[in-house]
Amino acid sequence: MLEIQQTLRSHNYLKSACKGMLLFYRRLGVELGKSVVFQESNRETRVDVKESVRGQTIFIIQTIPRDVNTAIMELLIMAYALKTSCAKNIIGVIPYFPYSKQCKMRKRGSIVCKLLASMLAKAGLTHIITMDLHQKEIQGFFSFPVDNLRASPFLIQYIQEEIPDYRNAIIVAKSPAAAKRAQSYAERLRLGLAVIHGEAQCAESDMADGRHSPPCVRNTTGHTGLELPIMMAKEKPPITVVGDVGGRIAIIVDDIIDDVGDFVAAAEILKERGAYKIYIMATHGLLSADAPRLIEESAIDVVVVTNTVPHEVQKLQCPKIKTVDVSMILAEAIRRIHNGESMAYLFRNITVDD
Repeated sequence: MLEIQQTLRSHNYLKSACKGMLLFYRRLGVELGKSVVFQESNRETRVDVKESVRGQTIFIIQTIPRDVNTAIMELLIMAYALKTSCAKNIIGVIPYFPYSKQCKMRKRGSIVCKLLASMLAKAGLTHIITMDLHQKEIQGFFSFPVDNLRASPFLIQYIQEEIPDYRNAIIVAKSPAAAKRAQSYAERLRLGLAVIHGEAQCAESDMADGRHSPPCVRNTTGHTGLELPIMMAKEKPPITVVGDVGGRIAIIVDDIIDDVGDFVAAAEILKERGAYKIYIMATHGLLSADAPRLIEESAIDVVVVTNTVPHEVQKLQCPKIKTVDVSMILAEAIRRIHNGESMAYLFRNITVDD
């Protein structure tokens, strides 16, 4: 029988974790494996596997709550405990992969996402099922297979079924970097595309690979070397919307909504340009800090996210937040891997650019 081990935290989170994963078990028709994960009084994580897993395929289902680092340690220790218990295959089901934004060099920083991939492999994981990685190239950080599922079919279905007169909508990218994702939605829905561009969009791209090493000026007593051309500083134009949003429903699409400042600013710009209703569609609704309050006070009408990350508290704080269930595709991926079936069906009509 298919064994599923889930990291369940002690005290108050135990019930919410069970509730959040209930759809998995109903769809698969299996029960949880017997294991306990808890923290000692000194906050060290401890794992006890209560049944034999020798020679079996084990699925560890780990959602990422507010305490990201604790969740990672639980996953690592659980995987290592199963490895030392002689499990045949250890497959991590991680709907939202943490640290995925830290997948590029930032000055003299580090590529934390690659470090995490190495740690998971060392702990004993042999396969990962995840959803909408921040960059598809992250799959290259791993030394074992990664199935990067897509939430876009569920979000597109929501648009078609829940947004009245969606044919009068336009898909919006809140920055040029998000244009490719927005284009995919626009082509599938047969809608127009708009891109917000200008001085407000300067957070990530300016820092990418900006290590500034070696220094531009170096005092030397010998050979001065080559005189390299100086890179001119970027100067962004005034903020503008490329595309006509007047009298339309604006649908902003992205993979992660965490700090909502950029989305709130984009919504205000779209309102000024004549959009009469604004939707935000994102796969991972992290919604940290004051995000619910900022959304409630903004020009945004509806925020639609999937249930890859628990956000029940945020929904209570802001009724504009709606949830789309993606447990169906994750459960089907688990079933297919366990039965040795092809995963190609789950990626039908998915192109390289999606």
